[in-house]
Amino acid sequence: MLRKIIQLLFLLVGATVGILFLPYAFELISISNNPWINNPYVAAIIGAAIFYVLSLLFVDSIIHFMKWMESKLLHAPTADLLFGSLGMIIGLVVAFLVGFALNTIDVPLIATVAPIILSVVLGYLGFQVGFQKRDELTGMLAPAKLASGKKPEDEPVEKSGYKLLDTSVIIDGRIADISETGFMEGIFVVPQFVIAELQHIADSSDTLKRTRGRRGLDILKRLQTERVGAIMITEEDFGDAAEVDMKLMRAAQKMGGKVVTNDFNLNKVCELHNVPVLNINDLANAVKPVVIPGEEMHVVVIKDGKEQNQGVAYLDDGTMIVIEEGKGHIGEAIDVVVTSVLQTSAGRMIFAKPKGLAVKKNGSKK
Repeated sequence: MLRKIIQLLFLLVGATVGILFLPYAFELISISNNPWINNPYVAAIIGAAIFYVLSLLFVDSIIHFMKWMESKLLHAPTADLLFGSLGMIIGLVVAFLVGFALNTIDVPLIATVAPIILSVVLGYLGFQVGFQKRDELTGMLAPAKLASGKKPEDEPVEKSGYKLLDTSVIIDGRIADISETGFMEGIFVVPQFVIAELQHIADSSDTLKRTRGRRGLDILKRLQTERVGAIMITEEDFGDAAEVDMKLMRAAQKMGGKVVTNDFNLNKVCELHNVPVLNINDLANAVKPVVIPGEEMHVVVIKDGKEQNQGVAYLDDGTMIVIEEGKGHIGEAIDVVVTSVLQTSAGRMIFAKPKGLAVKKNGSKK
């Protein structure tokens, strides 16, 4: 159906071009004296035939281009399309006014072709200006809102209040518990490409991945239920970026928000690009009980460590304790003395020694 419509348009354009321009072409080749040639119907038929042949050559490319444009427009944010359309309308109005002035010039080529070129060029420029200057145009409307009597606190949440959730932090699930406590304010933003990745994981043939994906979708549903009006799903997408993490970072840059994650690598990449990050692991480490060197702890040595004679134990919150000379105590509950603590975004690690060994070494130093 679309192919026939395009070919019909080619026929109409060809007939119009034939009526307007073929007489001038016939004059150039000195055959305008023939009465058949001067007949506008003959010119229309010749022009339509020429453009019909052109339609057979270019119709597939045109259909492909239209499908591509349709996909881009469907995925573009509504605000971008609105401001872009307003800009295009202004550009077309300016092109019409200029074209009206050009009609006074007694040159048929300028009077007919120039308005078409101006409409295409100024319409495109108007759309691009409206699309690119959306934020500035929105900012210009803010004083009008204040003048109308609205208070600043009645305005929507600032961009800094946007918290963009990545896939890992949704699957982790702790974000829902933090949200329930009320410690994290603002609007949670979940881009559509993050939901698509969750759905892809939930549809995986691997049982573990499928369980993780379904858990993530359940967490999103819980957040929607608990944060009514404070969670937003955006259609913002960046087709030129292949990785979801890169899309999320660019979305945060555009929206002026913060990325919420527990992914150590995404945390570092966002820091390199000066994108604010809220790392759930950093928050979890911050609220853990403080452990200082010299403090005694009672732990069970679970396994041997990477280095020679090391043993490994864990606290109730999952913090790893590396015990020097602890390999011989595997399976035993012993008292240890903390020697140092290593704190990173990836987690916290405690280094300790068995209490008796630490006392002996301290005694030998005296």
